[in-house]
Amino acid sequence: GVGLHSGKKVLMVLRPAPPDTGVVFIRTDLDEPVEVRAYAENVGETMLGTTLLKGDVRVATIEHLLSAFAGLGIDNAYVELSAEEVPIMDGSALPFVNLLKKVGTKTQGASKRMLVIKKPVVVEEGEGRAALLPSDEFKITYDIDFEHKAIGRQSFSMLFTDRNYESLICGARTFGFLKEVEFL
Repeated sequence: GVGLHSGKKVLMVLRPAPPDTGVVFIRTDLDEPVEVRAYAENVGETMLGTTLLKGDVRVATIEHLLSAFAGLGIDNAYVELSAEEVPIMDGSALPFVNLLKKVGTKTQGASKRMLVIKKPVVVEEGEGRAALLPSDEFKITYDIDFEHKAIGRQSFSMLFTDRNYESLICGARTFGFLKEVEFL
């Protein structure tokens, strides 16, 4: 597909990858293409988006595409990009979900490795907190509390299924504050 970044066209090609490959971004706009794996240890920046780094090579705004992959159960893919940023589209995962559903996916002949949470895991930074708790089902609960009157305190909880992801999550759009834009 073709998207826009800073007014120029960006070519993004999604290709299947073998089992246990994971998601690999390939910067095709460089003299020598560079592969950047979507691993937590490669996350370099998280200000207003998620950016992967490999040396000086960046792959930015990956969150909506990775959301679509996760929501549709896609574990292995090559993502070829002709720029440093995944096209933002409408600011949600929905365009990627629609694209992936249109072209279809294929079950691979290998068992999926699963992470099983056996005891609580909590990570805190500043005012942010994330917790993984043991459960027999994949349930997500999210709380947000902003002083801004348009947001305030909100809470959301859902049992994660592909159907719930498509109907409740993938269309959610990014929001920001004017002071953040002015900062940039």
